[in-house]
Amino acid sequence: MAQCYTYRDVLAASERITWQVEDLIGPGKTLDFGKPFVPESLARVDALDFLTSDEQRILNQIRGHAYLSMFIVVEGFILPFVMDHSRCQIDGDDDRMRALLRFASEEAKHIHLFNRFRDCFEDGFGDYCDVIGPADEIAQKVMSHHPLAVALFVLHIEWMTQRHYLESIKNNYALDPLFRNLLRHHWMEEAQHAKLDTLMIEAMATECSGDEIDQAIDEYLEIAAFMDDGLANQVELDLDSFSRATGRCLGADETDRFRQVQHQANRWTYIGSGMTHRNFLVTVEGLCPAARPRIEQASAAYC
Repeated sequence: MAQCYTYRDVLAASERITWQVEDLIGPGKTLDFGKPFVPESLARVDALDFLTSDEQRILNQIRGHAYLSMFIVVEGFILPFVMDHSRCQIDGDDDRMRALLRFASEEAKHIHLFNRFRDCFEDGFGDYCDVIGPADEIAQKVMSHHPLAVALFVLHIEWMTQRHYLESIKNNYALDPLFRNLLRHHWMEEAQHAKLDTLMIEAMATECSGDEIDQAIDEYLEIAAFMDDGLANQVELDLDSFSRATGRCLGADETDRFRQVQHQANRWTYIGSGMTHRNFLVTVEGLCPAARPRIEQASAAYC
């Protein structure tokens, strides 16, 4: 595989990052509901030109709430996965053991972080926004797949997070500062997690036959399709949340357009942006050169 990561380097970088949840959210720190929460490249509300600017902003914020909730869902299966599949890799290498344990600890911190921000959103938004779930059932479904397939999907999420921040959020000062600060600090630690997950995949792959690797690629694509079904359901929930928050009842054509645009926006946000990330594809190609064009072809539906 082309990436040259080491546990020692990743651990050293991780130890330089010392933020705590209380640094980002708590008394005196509130979301500004006069601003968008997520970048337009992810929200894609401008394309819904039958909405007013205020309605577009409210929909953007609903998408921000769903973003928080989606990470609570995915971190909910990343944490047990890392704990379960790092046990066999920690013996005999102090740097590896410490890096993987820190990985798990930071994922637990992220769950707490996103829950705190979701509580802050719900306190200030004024209307209830529903999300897909239950999270433990989604986690159970994902974790039922081949461990290498799950590791690939976790890596997909890690690189997805990097892409969101670096391409759309880092220099986007139009976003609510508190939400932007959340995404910045999440990005800081996920940058190390992407490297650790790459190392984990390398170790797992050495124990897999060629047929098992092919199976894992198949099952990675199955996980992506399963998540896509969930995203379609999330669009319906966001539509309901939008109607409650604005009192706007969309016509049939407007509703169809809402569903089409927002489903594709969600597909890009959570699937396409990770599936097409250069570093993710490099790892896939290292596992099986024939797998990369398969994934690139499959990604077209999510972009």
